[in-house]
Amino acid sequence: MKIGILQTGHVPPSLEEMGDYDEMFARLLAGRGFDFVSYDVEGGTVPDDPLDCDGWLITGSKHGAYEDHPWIPPLEALIRKVHAAGVPLVGVCFGHQIIAQALGGRVEKHPAGWSVGRKTYRIEGRDLPLNAWHQDQVVELPEEAEVVGSSDFCRYAALSYGGKIFTVQPHPEYGGDFIGGLIEHRGKGVVPQDLLEAASRDLTAPTAQEEMAERFAKVFRGEPA
Repeated sequence: MKIGILQTGHVPPSLEEMGDYDEMFARLLAGRGFDFVSYDVEGGTVPDDPLDCDGWLITGSKHGAYEDHPWIPPLEALIRKVHAAGVPLVGVCFGHQIIAQALGGRVEKHPAGWSVGRKTYRIEGRDLPLNAWHQDQVVELPEEAEVVGSSDFCRYAALSYGGKIFTVQPHPEYGGDFIGGLIEHRGKGVVPQDLLEAASRDLTAPTAQEEMAERFAKVFRGEPA
């Protein structure tokens, strides 16, 4: 089964030894019978045919879904084509947001500010600790979106669209080592220091990476949650 990874950003150069975002997702989903092909969407490579792959995954990004970049309108067009064709689609962080926006929702920089590090989300009836790194949030839902996950900070943390599309705000592909790298190389002077210090204390705590990897795999296989 071929999964197309739509890469909407890249890791900071100082963290490249940990692998780029497409590599993180390939590791997260390893051993489940998937083959992966990556598209540098941020660099302008946006596929046109939703049937080029058996499933699609949209990564995180440093960019806002509402920003004026030449690759965002074609990405939104692809999302709508994938949705219309009934091809499985998973979105994470920016992917979660751009899918909501493409299907009629709204994303904005949240007035409550940043969420970074290990947070607990209530997703499909389970409390799952996952790593977060975001300031933007989905604030208005597309008409058909079903809220299947939330937290005290993020009301629309996981969304399902008819079982074929599943998106989450947190980053199951991020381990504590990568969060530590973001704190050091991207967070200082940008994210409030108290939030960085709190996130630093939880870098070695376990997260529900395996549970979310299996949930993504079920979407791609067309299996019920």
